[in-house]
Amino acid sequence: MKSQWLLLLGVWMLYVSFGLIATSLAPLASLVIVDLGMTHAEMGLAMGAWQFIYIFSAVPSGILLDKIGARHALAIAGIVVGLSALARVFADDATSLILAVMLFGLGGPIVSAGASKVVISSFTGSSRGLAMGIYMTGPAIGSIISLTTTHSILLPLFDNSWRTIFLLWAGVAFMSAFFWFSLATLANSSATGRQTGPNVSQTQVIGELITRPAVVIVLLMSISVMMFSHGLNNWLPELLQSHGLSAVNAGYWAALPTMIGIISSLIIPRLATPERRFKILIGLSLAAFSASLMLRLTEPSSLLAGLLLQGIANSSLVTVLILTLLELPEVNERHAGVASGMFFSASQLGGVLGPVTIGVLYSPEIGFSNGLTLLSTISLTIVAGSILLQYRLRKAPPTTT
Repeated sequence: MKSQWLLLLGVWMLYVSFGLIATSLAPLASLVIVDLGMTHAEMGLAMGAWQFIYIFSAVPSGILLDKIGARHALAIAGIVVGLSALARVFADDATSLILAVMLFGLGGPIVSAGASKVVISSFTGSSRGLAMGIYMTGPAIGSIISLTTTHSILLPLFDNSWRTIFLLWAGVAFMSAFFWFSLATLANSSATGRQTGPNVSQTQVIGELITRPAVVIVLLMSISVMMFSHGLNNWLPELLQSHGLSAVNAGYWAALPTMIGIISSLIIPRLATPERRFKILIGLSLAAFSASLMLRLTEPSSLLAGLLLQGIANSSLVTVLILTLLELPEVNERHAGVASGMFFSASQLGGVLGPVTIGVLYSPEIGFSNGLTLLSTISLTIVAGSILLQYRLRKAPPTTT
């Protein structure tokens, strides 16, 4: 196996553990609430705690990547993610659980930014898009494993001990960190090493990048993409129930976009080469817009079409947008870590704002109608951003930082 594919395997394993632990609290929420004497408000705070930390730690994570190299940084990230799961095992009240979840927000962004840096440094051409699509299936698969096995297999196996499940996921993360470090050492690739060349202040790099219009456009688009994705994903089961589906069926239907997303992640990013990337971005944005319209309707065929379009758009928009950012002339491989950190910091802001805004806009009288209108508007801003970015890149001369 060529070295770059070894690196991709290691990154993918880390991202699977990321997905496992990111979603591990949701299926155990009712048990944890009872055992720790928590309120639902406290549990909601615990569920969102890592995303809040993620916003502020993503840029420092990118700086760390560029300074010490992906081999060591990603190994540290896997250990920190595992420690977050392990700390949950010993939680005895709401505060200790929230602090344990917060720890995930320190390791998670290193995984996100590091995966992008490794791929952009190891692959070229259409294989770069394919590699990004492959590693982006990792968190989806981890999420599916966590959500589908917790109640059906693990709780009966572990005598209803939620702490043992967190211990298991911690072990998976530690093993993933070990395998990543071993594979990265075996591959012996410059893509995982320290930054070389002139020692430039990372603060200076950030300041320089943020003045570039193309970079700013991509960062603003990332906020819109994650507002759409997280806003719809978090409220989808409730939205489907408001259309008359039972809680069980709503859960099954809500899993469809994730399943479709795994397939489209392996196809669409590979096609997003520079000459057709903006057409694909516009097409994906229009798919998101169509999904927001279809999900207003109650007919099963319309809902199914909306869910399929949502899965295609959600799974590939982020991947293609990251690829676009990292291939900008002003970014290049040298600053891939910092740029990825900036991307995930901005996008996670949208990830927090999306669910909160949809919840605020909900009305018992009209349900999620206002929220879906917001999602339609957001998807059109992504279309506009794609057109503007394409225009800027055609007009701007090559730039280096």
